[in-house]
Amino acid sequence: MATQSFPIYISMLLGLLAILSLYGSGSCSFDTNFSIEEATLKDFQLAFYQNKLTSRQLVEFYLEQVRRLNPILKGIIEVNPDALNQASQADLKRKRSSLRSLSPLHGIPVLVKDNIATKDKLNTTAGSFALLGSIVPRDAGVVTKLRKAGAIIFGKASLSEWSDFRSYEPPNGWSARGGQGKNPYTMGEPCGSSSGSAISVAANMVTVSLGTETDGSILCPSTLNSVVGIKPTVGLTSRAGVVPISLRQDTVGTVADAAYVLDAIAGADRYDNSTIEASKYIPRGGYGQFLRAEGLKGKRIGIVRKLYDFGHDDVFYIGAFEKVFKTLKQGGAILVDNLTIDRFDVITGSSSGERTALLAEFKISLNAYLKQLVASPIRSLSDAIEFNKKNSKLEKLREYGQELFLEAEATKGIGGAEKAALARLAKLSKEGFERLMIKNKLDAIAAPGRLISPFLAIGGFPGVSVPAGYNPQGLPFGIGFGGLKGFEPRLIEIAYGFEHLTMGRKSPSLGRHKK
Repeated sequence: MATQSFPIYISMLLGLLAILSLYGSGSCSFDTNFSIEEATLKDFQLAFYQNKLTSRQLVEFYLEQVRRLNPILKGIIEVNPDALNQASQADLKRKRSSLRSLSPLHGIPVLVKDNIATKDKLNTTAGSFALLGSIVPRDAGVVTKLRKAGAIIFGKASLSEWSDFRSYEPPNGWSARGGQGKNPYTMGEPCGSSSGSAISVAANMVTVSLGTETDGSILCPSTLNSVVGIKPTVGLTSRAGVVPISLRQDTVGTVADAAYVLDAIAGADRYDNSTIEASKYIPRGGYGQFLRAEGLKGKRIGIVRKLYDFGHDDVFYIGAFEKVFKTLKQGGAILVDNLTIDRFDVITGSSSGERTALLAEFKISLNAYLKQLVASPIRSLSDAIEFNKKNSKLEKLREYGQELFLEAEATKGIGGAEKAALARLAKLSKEGFERLMIKNKLDAIAAPGRLISPFLAIGGFPGVSVPAGYNPQGLPFGIGFGGLKGFEPRLIEIAYGFEHLTMGRKSPSLGRHKK
């Protein structure tokens, strides 16, 4: 049980499958003394077949957790009214099947971010009342794959409204429908935009969750909520049926996932052409095989010191990450230190061209998404803007505004400025992160938390965030690893190897089950 001290995010990512243990230092057990809160995915499947637990009992447990914790944390917008029925169906199928014939996700509750479409009784609203009651034409591609794997769609996770692309003002984790999500460790902001996906797994309100990322939206909340999150190579997982920002940068990952979840959701989808090309990166035998305790051995990991510029006043983080480096070396990794990324300040600043490109891409992609809905209160970005004006109190327009919406609506497609921005981003990525990786023959670059995300975002590269500790105020921090397209196997090995050596995750007291 190498990951029992880690959250479910981590366990899956690292392959430990320790889904509930992370927040559960309590002992809410059934008559058989099987402790849900300390179990891993493998433990669940074994318990199912030993008649110590049923999927229905597991869902009932989580429903109670949601009832108890969600009014405070606001990590979940809706619970699926059919979750218990799906659990009963999973139990029935299990009785008729062998253990090896079913997916590791069979009968496991999965929470999906509220921008991921489900063709059921759940709404898909990106956290906005403007989309409440809209009807999607079909399940999102990743949801189709989850159902095929036998997973139970438990509900919709809260998020930063419109994936944090409505305005500059709203706090991370806020949406009109979901309210203000809270970090279970500090009761502060959880980071976003996949905030609820991280909160819910961290607080043991669900087994597994999916999030989405355009630039940092999985890696940041994973870090601040002490869970493992994987941002896959763009196109490795389908974006079809996801309320978009940019098809060039959007990707679906697991804020609470891991190798086995990635196995379930990766692959081609006829509704997302990018998945056809990216499918070449999926390894024969899947991602679970890379959950190796010795995964760090021989890995070349780059250290860009500018990413660790905490200032002279922050002695704690300076010391904390030196310990992280020591752990990496202890595991057999080769640290290639004092590297520099060309045009670092441009990529991380406001002159990269990313904002120019995203504004135009958002309008194009969102309008296309809205037009294909079977029914919807709005059919365009312009409609969304007008909805917010007419429902200003509901959407807190006066407090948070909608500047990004207005800027995006003012764009006129992919014109000269947008083409120049896209060319600039491609050049910055090729001559920066990509060149550094290739020149130094690196398996990954390590960075504090989500600070690697801008470099990964503009190139469509994968990344993973792993819990690394807590500051004196109890706020979690993590270490992020980023690699080139298709480097998920290496990143999983590195993340798993690091987790195997540290096992330092502490569960938040709020999430502990009380008898």
